[in-house]
Amino acid sequence: MNKEPVLVIMAAGMGSRYGGLKQMDPVGSGGEAIIDFSIYDAMMAGFEKVIFIIKHEIEEDFKKLIEGRSDRFMQVEYAFQELDDIPAGYRVPEGRVKPWGTCHAVLAARHLVDGPFCVINADDYYGPGAFQSMYDYLKTAEENHYCMVAYELEKTLTENGSVARGVCEEDGNGYLARIDERTKIMWHDGGIAYTEDDGKTFVSVPEGTPVSMNFWGFTKGFMKELEAGLPAFLDDALKNNPLKGEYLLPFTVERLLKEEKISVRMLRSSDRWIGVTYKEDRQGVVDALQAMKDKGLYPEKLWK
Repeated sequence: MNKEPVLVIMAAGMGSRYGGLKQMDPVGSGGEAIIDFSIYDAMMAGFEKVIFIIKHEIEEDFKKLIEGRSDRFMQVEYAFQELDDIPAGYRVPEGRVKPWGTCHAVLAARHLVDGPFCVINADDYYGPGAFQSMYDYLKTAEENHYCMVAYELEKTLTENGSVARGVCEEDGNGYLARIDERTKIMWHDGGIAYTEDDGKTFVSVPEGTPVSMNFWGFTKGFMKELEAGLPAFLDDALKNNPLKGEYLLPFTVERLLKEEKISVRMLRSSDRWIGVTYKEDRQGVVDALQAMKDKGLYPEKLWK
């Protein structure tokens, strides 16, 4: 029998495009941040434990958001993503301040995870159905059988600029065949397109294309895969992009798929993404969350 699935929330990023700690920005009428809605949805789906991955610099402010609120209903633990948490023999390059990426963030929780777990971003709203599908899958997941929640591309974009999305290809049987990380994908000339050369050229992507929003479900062994892949990543990053190279979840999943070590079930969601990538996104998030409260989908105050 599987251990209870655990929710892992990546909250160490500073939100450079948004300009500040967007994970803590209150957007709900009860003072809730987006992260509160994710924790609430996870709790209602059956999750009992949450691990927050943060940086020591934001620990005090972050805990003010959690303590006395969601931690009254969920078991809470903290892991810290630190630049110098790298294998012996490697050194942080001079001038490096950017975290090492989402794989490195998840690795920060390696000593706290002892069973199946899911991973989300702190600043994205995923919807209650996605958490229910994730929990149900992980309850019976076999080792090396992962999953992800796939969203329809057009429901994940902002009008205020480009976003990063993992563009997914399905194998015809409901499993992920490949994933391509597109770091600058946006509305463009009445459609959707991505650019890899800062806007000189664009490649169109059809509406309805499934994309990853970093909502992954893994079994315990994934931590060992992340550890095993870290030296190779560092060798490349320290040589080719020492200040900004990132060890990213989609790239690792893609590599393991090519090596035929894993399978990844695609759990489909028709929900609309809500998130704050840019400051201009904030009011739309406030309005959307309030509309859901008005419909009775959430209580007026989540943590009574």
